[in-house]
Amino acid sequence: QVQLVESGGGLVQAGGSLRLSCAASRSPFTIDAMGWYRQAPGKPRELVATITSGGSINLADPVKGRFGISRDKARNTVYLQMNSLKPEDTAVYYCKAWLVGALDAWGQGTQVTVSS
Repeated sequence: QVQLVESGGGLVQAGGSLRLSCAASRSPFTIDAMGWYRQAPGKPRELVATITSGGSINLADPVKGRFGISRDKARNTVYLQMNSLKPEDTAVYYCKAWLVGALDAWGQGTQVTVSS
């Protein structure tokens, strides 16, 4: 399996920016895609952004134009750049890795709080 460690969450005012990082440990399994989900209190977990090993990017409609995802394959790290943050972006953000030949891996989550 692979372990994912997220960092970069915190408290920010509306309109501000944060960058989340997710580092994957070494693994015998190949990491295909990586991405971010989020879960606000009382709501289901939702997809935020994904990036494949080939660099194809998918962003959820609520974050298009404000968030960006990138990946450093050499470091097995994925980043989520969040700009123009809104209070509704407040959630626990989870990193996910899709592995070839193994179960998907999840990080422990990092809290992002946007104050109005």
